[in-house]
Amino acid sequence: MLDVRRLQVLRAVVTSGTVTAAAAHLGYTPSAVSQQVSALEKQAGTALLERVGRGVRPTAAGLLLTEHAALISAAVARAETALADLRAGRTGRLSVRYFATAGSSLVAPALARLREEHPGVRIDVELADPGDPFREVAAGRADLAVVVRPRDHRTGDGDSKGGVRMVRLLHDPYAAVLPAGHPLAGQEVLDLHELAGEQWVGSEPPGPCLEPVLDSCAAAGFSPDFVIQSEDYATAQGFVAAGLGVGLMPGLALRTPHPGVVVRRVRNPEPVRVISAAARKTSLEQPALLALLDALRNAATAAGPPGPPDAHAPD
Repeated sequence: MLDVRRLQVLRAVVTSGTVTAAAAHLGYTPSAVSQQVSALEKQAGTALLERVGRGVRPTAAGLLLTEHAALISAAVARAETALADLRAGRTGRLSVRYFATAGSSLVAPALARLREEHPGVRIDVELADPGDPFREVAAGRADLAVVVRPRDHRTGDGDSKGGVRMVRLLHDPYAAVLPAGHPLAGQEVLDLHELAGEQWVGSEPPGPCLEPVLDSCAAAGFSPDFVIQSEDYATAQGFVAAGLGVGLMPGLALRTPHPGVVVRRVRNPEPVRVISAAARKTSLEQPALLALLDALRNAATAAGPPGPPDAHAPD
């Protein structure tokens, strides 16, 4: 393989016209320049320069390699510029995964802010439901994912595990969703065990969003009797409004409640899911990803806790 540095020395000699002038431009001695050209000629297997008076001129092979040396130099310059743009966050590409209820409240405003601050960065966004988007980051298929973890999950804010850093964004408590005419609808707060004898509408697939519901019900001494399963919150609210059961749903899913349901806080215990950002530690070197994390924190602060449950009651 031809030595790239020697090609650049040859180019300096050809463009300067003499070995002495090339040496002065490169900061080498004339002897060092001659040695570099001789070594390159051995690699090329042919003469690259010929003497003309006090100067030199390239042979056909020397001219060919000089032209390619110029192309190589330009490519390296472009690579350095591209690298500088990437490190400064002016360009690049991020792969983001999210789950459905985080989309409108957290991911959309965060991405809008990122686009304003880093317009040259391409963002590939995919919905990861019904799977756990954490796996996409852990497997290296995504740079960042908005994920759900139970409140008592061992990985806390800023913790790292398996090459992934977790950044806590928001605590999202679950609330009871009841038909408007339900006997418990008049209470402002429900003890969870009061729902033990009810038929339930499921709104969560198996996974991290269902775990807080099942764990809290177990702590209250019962297992929910799911008679209807729906993995869509709007549909689940429709089933509840029709009087087919009750449910527990997270606050982010209840910002636009069905007009036929009432939403009430629960306690003893209150199920809570923790929404976090999971980011690959190697991707944290990218300014755009750090900016996205900051934008997600701001979106989480703006989203805040859901409003008072009685604010969701029908008129």
